[in-house]
Amino acid sequence: MVCKNGSIDKEFLSLTEEEKICPGTVEPMCNPIGQAMLLNRAKTDFNIVLGLCIGHDSLFIKHAEAPVTVLAVKDRVLAHNPLGALYLSEGYYKDKLYKK
Repeated sequence: MVCKNGSIDKEFLSLTEEEKICPGTVEPMCNPIGQAMLLNRAKTDFNIVLGLCIGHDSLFIKHAEAPVTVLAVKDRVLAHNPLGALYLSEGYYKDKLYKK
């Protein structure tokens, strides 16, 4: 399931075009409670959360009926690529992770 599954348009909150990141477009916001409800209806046995924002993962966990584990949370520092530092540990991030 992707982050914006069950999303709600930010206009629902009466945001103006100027308040959007990309004015003139539909900007969906996450709906972790709706995502949990969808998986509850699917009667999942176990849920693995990967890439939900911190806080959104907590809401998902609270509303999910099946047990949940979090593999990695979303990270704005790495452009929402939570495992990017691991993937690049021998490349781009090598100097940052392994001080000389």
